Amino acid sequence: MKNLSLTVRFFVAGMFLIYCSSCQKDNYGDIMVPETPLLISTGNVDPADSAGNLKTLSTGVFANMGMAVTFGPMSTNAAYLATVKTHANNITFGNELKEGSVVTNIGTYNYTTADALYAICATNNLQVFGHTLVWHSQQNSTYLNSLIAAQVVAPVLTNVLANGGFEAGSGSLFTNWSSYNGGTSFSAGSGASEVRTGSRSLKVIVAADGQAYSVQLASDLFATTIGTSYTMTFYIKAATAGGKMRISTGTTAQYSADYTTTTGFAPYTFTFSAKDAQSRVLIDIGSIANTYYVDDITVTGPAVGSGTIEQTDAQKATAIDNEMRRYITTTMQRYAGKIKAWDVVNEPFMQNGALRTNTNYTIPSANANSEFLYAQYIGGKYDLNNYVLKAFQYAKAADATALRFINDYNLETSKAKTDSMVALVSYINKQGALIDGIGTQMHIALNTSHSGIDYAFKTLASTGLKIRISELDVILNSSKAANYTPSVSGLNLQADLYKYVMQSYLKNVPAAQRYGVTVWGVSDTDSWLNTSANPDVPLLFDKNYKKKVAFAGFLQGLK
Repeated sequence: MKNLSLTVRFFVAGMFLIYCSSCQKDNYGDIMVPETPLLISTGNVDPADSAGNLKTLSTGVFANMGMAVTFGPMSTNAAYLATVKTHANNITFGNELKEGSVVTNIGTYNYTTADALYAICATNNLQVFGHTLVWHSQQNSTYLNSLIAAQVVAPVLTNVLANGGFEAGSGSLFTNWSSYNGGTSFSAGSGASEVRTGSRSLKVIVAADGQAYSVQLASDLFATTIGTSYTMTFYIKAATAGGKMRISTGTTAQYSADYTTTTGFAPYTFTFSAKDAQSRVLIDIGSIANTYYVDDITVTGPAVGSGTIEQTDAQKATAIDNEMRRYITTTMQRYAGKIKAWDVVNEPFMQNGALRTNTNYTIPSANANSEFLYAQYIGGKYDLNNYVLKAFQYAKAADATALRFINDYNLETSKAKTDSMVALVSYINKQGALIDGIGTQMHIALNTSHSGIDYAFKTLASTGLKIRISELDVILNSSKAANYTPSVSGLNLQADLYKYVMQSYLKNVPAAQRYGVTVWGVSDTDSWLNTSANPDVPLLFDKNYKKKVAFAGFLQGLK
């Protein structure tokens, strides 16, 4: 139906208007698609006019003819790689440089796959467009949420014993200690061979074998809670092996087992349950003649202060801000001189033009481990704490030579969103020349309004920035039928829309501002829109990498 009558043309135009007023949201995200596709070809595309390749035919029209690719088929599928090499000169990684693909659960970065895909592109003379540095989706939110989690407070053990290192005192006198028996046996140890830590220890010379209590040093009384368990830890060694000592308590006596000492400082413990409001510990060391050295005694009760403390809003903001800067800086500097343009911020807006924050967007429970809202912590208002502004500042600092883009979808279906994009980039660029270009994704359907497409291009171009069609595809199975098979008229309509998009881009965006076009995928089989549950054929090449009529439409739009 190459030549339509006037009546049919008016009918088609009218049907487009009807379907444009009945868009719905579905699980393509918020992409606006028709409830019922319009399957009447306008006959505007000549299927036979498809000779040549896109990167050559786009020369002089715009600089970058792109396709989105992923590592798997680029490394294993010869037809896939050949199609990309033939028709594209600029490649966007579908997933490999998204935060969730690089950042591990413990915050380390793994660029192995991204590096491998970059190497394939470089070998085949394909420039790479960096996608994407800051986005609410495909994040490692396990790691990001760990940065703002409540801080664990370690339990604190309180030592109730004074001068357990015997540092305080002079000569044979030790502050907070007194001899019960054998007072002349006690003196201060000194030097590396007699002291474990500090400058003094307790030195005990037991001249002859006797009873344990024959030589006995007692601590001052300390407060205890009746019924509470306390643990005494001490270090002891003897001049010769085979020494022996024990610990006892007062006022109500309790006794440890006998400890056999060695010639090196070794730790020993004695646990007792307090029977009095005040207790003391005694070193009973008179059993076997030897020279002993005792040091670093503690008596601790139950741990206190354990639990968690919620971080303040300021602490959370700092943690997330630092991580956002770290990812931007590390990633851009890794590919400095290699990747010369980046989507710095991706999809910041809601459909009504508001910045996406926790006040207007709830992360679905199914995506709890893959979505994270930077705006919730850093700032979702037009001020100097705005996370979008900060992201572009960090990107410019990381690699000032790289072009910096902001990218979003549904700009052709929401004037509010398009207007908000213009307002945001204008605000940010008033803080310094930070944003070089705007990407409009254009995941569109057959009923997408032509006037909406025109408005988006004209309005975005009014900024004077570079304008990029960043993720182009055309949905056919908008009803998501499980047994969908495309009709000839549907494929022709798809070709018409590809043609119109290209014509509108060339008409409404000045040549100096046209950064280029990236089709979001290679063949229909590879498209993110094509699933086993909801098959679709949204791209320029069929499952065998053969040109579709959509390719002819795209090509004729270039002309």
